[in-house]
Amino acid sequence: MTQDIPNPASKTEDKYAWVYLINLVFYFIPYFIIDMPQWQILLSLAALAPFIYCYFWAYRSNSSRAHLPILAMIAIAIAVTPINTGSLSLFTFAAFFIGFFYPLQKAALALISLIGVLALLNLSLNFDHYYWVIYGAGLIAGVGLFGVIERRRIENLCKQQKSQQEIHQLATMLERERIARDLHDIMGHSLSSISLKAELAEKLLAKNDIEQAQQQLSELNSIARDSLSQIRQTVSGYKHKGLAASVTNLCQTLRDKGLSVQLEGDIPNLSSDLETHLILSLTELCNNVIRHSQAQECSLSFSQNEQQIIIQITDNGQLDNLEQGNGLKGIRERLQQFQGTLSWDLSQQCQFTIRLPQSGMPQR
Repeated sequence: MTQDIPNPASKTEDKYAWVYLINLVFYFIPYFIIDMPQWQILLSLAALAPFIYCYFWAYRSNSSRAHLPILAMIAIAIAVTPINTGSLSLFTFAAFFIGFFYPLQKAALALISLIGVLALLNLSLNFDHYYWVIYGAGLIAGVGLFGVIERRRIENLCKQQKSQQEIHQLATMLERERIARDLHDIMGHSLSSISLKAELAEKLLAKNDIEQAQQQLSELNSIARDSLSQIRQTVSGYKHKGLAASVTNLCQTLRDKGLSVQLEGDIPNLSSDLETHLILSLTELCNNVIRHSQAQECSLSFSQNEQQIIIQITDNGQLDNLEQGNGLKGIRERLQQFQGTLSWDLSQQCQFTIRLPQSGMPQR
């Protein structure tokens, strides 16, 4: 193995582990077509407890330790076969994990060996036909192939996440370089001038030329004030990236939380103050979608007419009622400063609507 493969499901998918156990329904088929003694039924049912334990053990293992739960599942399936031929379903679970955790060649050999185990069981138990082996071989090969496909999917997902992390790190490095370059451009000349003026004022004071020294100190004070103003403007620019960039970040945050996000309409050009308050309001609403709505889909739409700008956040979550907490009150207070309003409709979907007058648009 060149790398360790994680468990077959991410944290967001782990809740579906129980759902996959529905395949155990085939384990119970012999109960309805064969007249089995009660002790066989009870014994085969009792075997499910350790098997399910081994299933979750394998489900949360990685490739370096997966052989232990896989072998345990195979051992339980072999032990159950004499009393319940529905054990084929147990073998298929082991086949999936074999296909998932091991490279193709090694997995193929393991699956062939598992089919050989079925053939040996068929001979040792004196089954009257080979349908059990043929059917089991098909299931093991098919489910094992599904495990291989799932492995490839997880590997591609990991590569995409790694690529996104590398892009993010590169963007961070470029942003740091830009900040360093901006600060150097702003402060380099200013600090040189301040140093020169201070040195000149010191020499003038030594010569008792008070008037010229005061002039140099006055110019030094003016340079320092201008530099401070430029720094404040630069830092303010870093903090405020604009509505379009903030909306893009909010959409990505929603997608990272597992929601399907759709952005509609053109993002308007607003005054700086209104943009800041609108960004805070949209951030609060998107955080509410993540925390409270339990939605799978969300859309952000921007539209406008001659009188107003309309911004809507809609998700398919279900809320019977909504209590107006500090977050919604804060949004309304922010919007009221610009004659804006916030409303919501929970009748079919969760829809929050922000309306702003066109006066919020900057003058051209």
